[in-house]
Amino acid sequence: MSNTFAVSVTFIAYLAVMLWIGVWAYRRTTDLSDYIIGGRSLGPWPSALSAGASDMSGWLLLGLPGAVYASGLGASWIAIGLLVGTYLNWLVVAPRLRAYSQAAQDSLTLPQYFSNRFEDTAMIRVIAAFFILLFFLFYTSSGLVAGGKLFESVFGLDYTIAVTLGTLAVVSYTLFGGYLAVSWTDLVQGLLMAAALVLVPIAALIVVGQGPVGILADTNPNMLSLFTNPDGSTLGALGIISSLAWGLGYFGQPHILARFKGIKSRAEVPTARRIAVTWTFIGMAGALLVGIAGNGYFETPLADAETVFIGLVQGIFHPLVAGILLAAILAAIMSTADSQLLVSSSALTEDFYKSLFNKDADPKTLVNIGRVAVIVIAVVAWLFALNPQSSVLGLVSYAWAGFGAAFGPAVILSLYWPRMNRFGCLAGIVVGGLTVVIWKQLSGGLFDVYEIVPGFILATLAIVVVSVLSAEPSKEMEATFQEVNG
Repeated sequence: MSNTFAVSVTFIAYLAVMLWIGVWAYRRTTDLSDYIIGGRSLGPWPSALSAGASDMSGWLLLGLPGAVYASGLGASWIAIGLLVGTYLNWLVVAPRLRAYSQAAQDSLTLPQYFSNRFEDTAMIRVIAAFFILLFFLFYTSSGLVAGGKLFESVFGLDYTIAVTLGTLAVVSYTLFGGYLAVSWTDLVQGLLMAAALVLVPIAALIVVGQGPVGILADTNPNMLSLFTNPDGSTLGALGIISSLAWGLGYFGQPHILARFKGIKSRAEVPTARRIAVTWTFIGMAGALLVGIAGNGYFETPLADAETVFIGLVQGIFHPLVAGILLAAILAAIMSTADSQLLVSSSALTEDFYKSLFNKDADPKTLVNIGRVAVIVIAVVAWLFALNPQSSVLGLVSYAWAGFGAAFGPAVILSLYWPRMNRFGCLAGIVVGGLTVVIWKQLSGGLFDVYEIVPGFILATLAIVVVSVLSAEPSKEMEATFQEVNG
């Protein structure tokens, strides 16, 4: 049996399961609440694994292993930051956002939560939705680029055709099933990703016959240090801060925050937190080991470091097993891209269309508008992804910083600081988002720090300063805050 044929059979079977879940979810989806957050009905397992799988994307199996393959342990600072960020997000944000989003007039989307939380009419919703659409175009494109690299490497397809096939696969079930389809498919995909990231590095290290330390020592001793680049130069404080700062991004990711709003109850959050952190640790550790094992397995350096996982699977495993393991990459891609499409769709539907053009739209109309929005956003992201030179890690880092800076401080302070008002919220979103966009265009010296750092700091300052200098929140707003937070 040829490798290509075996992988094709596996992919078709996998996609059939995902589409079946999409059909099942379609029958369960009756209104916009079902379509956007599953009617707040999911337990800790689908909520936790859906948050993790939609968070990590193809970056976990392509971007992070590629960074470690090229740079060694110095790239692990990103993993450390993300693991800490996962824990703090579930601890600090999840329980209060679950309660407050429901208390704030049953807010379905993040812009709607801000608007209802601060008694705004439309300004906050429209501005927040704009940044969601802007940064998700880059984020969704990163998943489609990862899909293109997968289909191109495995099947030898033209890159454009490969990206197109990946896009069609994701849109197919997101279009119909909405949040229920996304969450339950993410549960399956998250388990598959974790299994692959345990099995592949173990098998690769056995084949190589060396441990991680021995592999890096033979490849390049500089790669053994957390504080040294492969060329021997010191990984400076800015580089370490930039990597750890990835953890700040969690507090503002709309597709992850949606899982907090969709969980069945606040009481389910601690269980979900333990599941999510455990899954993230397994995934991060496995991804790091994949990158290290690649240095020992490949005698000739790979032309594209982000294909190290694909290369190990194709070189070590039987075609049928390889097909299942490569499907894990497809799972990672689909689990993130579907969530991003859904959040972008909800922003267009709930925060643009309903807020500005048709406030009395019926549930069926809103769901149909949401499905049309999925197609439109997917087409634009597909056009962005057609450049074969695009880096998965590069696209993800920009979008991650944008969301973390624009929404992270606003989310945290809205849950913990009663003095915050709508002017402060709006200032934080605008300052955080624009700082990331502007900082990204600069380079050299201090400007080499990851753009989420200045964005997060300046957004926090903007919220505090503007809120203090403007009118105090209404008595009703303060009463709701006290009721939700005790």
